[in-house]
Amino acid sequence: MKFSASQIAMMLQGQLVGEDMMVDALSKIEEGKPGSLSFLSNPKYAPHIYTTSASVVIVNEEFVAEKELPKTLSLIKVKDAYAAFAQLLEAYNQFLLPIPGISKNASIANDVQLGEDVHIGDWVSIASGAVIGDHVVIQNGCSIGARVVIKDNSHLYPGVKVYHDCQIGSSCTIHANAVIGSDGFGFAPNAENQYQKVPQIGIVILEDHVDVGAGTCIDRATMGATIIRKGVKLDNLIQIAHNVEIGENTVMAAQCGVAGSTKIGRNCMIGGQVGFAGHISIADGTKIAAQSGIAASIKEPNTTIQGSPAMPIMDYNKSYVVFRKLPLLQQAIHALQKKMGE
Repeated sequence: MKFSASQIAMMLQGQLVGEDMMVDALSKIEEGKPGSLSFLSNPKYAPHIYTTSASVVIVNEEFVAEKELPKTLSLIKVKDAYAAFAQLLEAYNQFLLPIPGISKNASIANDVQLGEDVHIGDWVSIASGAVIGDHVVIQNGCSIGARVVIKDNSHLYPGVKVYHDCQIGSSCTIHANAVIGSDGFGFAPNAENQYQKVPQIGIVILEDHVDVGAGTCIDRATMGATIIRKGVKLDNLIQIAHNVEIGENTVMAAQCGVAGSTKIGRNCMIGGQVGFAGHISIADGTKIAAQSGIAASIKEPNTTIQGSPAMPIMDYNKSYVVFRKLPLLQQAIHALQKKMGE
């Protein structure tokens, strides 16, 4: 589908500078081709605007060309080029959504409540008592357990598994092969020195606008609920254990692991491969560098920490300077010992 630069400028409430070019594709500015639309927000990529073959580039209002631009290039000036391009990507993504309809290959219990304009793909299974809201998309091979609730406008990609009684809020996105509501890791040794399973009878609650990455697992609570609050964004391959609570608008990168009953605050930013011990709490606004190990509670809000065991980032940086010099210090000690021996 083709769009004119003027149509895009109107959508973004921007100003068109140049010819009303037609575009039918999106591209990076350094990989721009005729007929494509790109954007420039990071000054690091500014040199590419003078050589790009893209037909239209979205730029910030304050952009001023330092030399002649390609004659085939038009600009759309907006307040925030990055945000504007993200808006376009979202609009483009809407075109890719499956059309509403229920596959004849789906297995849906008789008492399931289905909202308006839902999409149910091939080989989807929806068990008794489930409630599916309006405009929900459930793609091929998903399994929805008994009494699950999925609210309006949520999207489950292929192979998602939602176990019984769990609740998915509005406008949530759950990517392929994520598992919501698997049993928490609860075992207790018995008299025969064997591990006996502790029944996990709780649920998982995802509030509105939560994103869950591919292959991520969120365990149901032993009792009560594992809760992912509104606006949380979880990357791929993350493990969230039973009775964990993650506060609003916290973001967590890939391969993190959160042990049972840990409470993570609001607006936290957590790098990849961070590990959390169980039964601790993390203050609001905490920033945690990748591969850190969090063994104790963080009580002061808006701190940045790093390392394993984690410490304030300035302390870590000072310690790292010393750590890097340990081989030289060891050589100096050996030299001193040798001298003293002589």
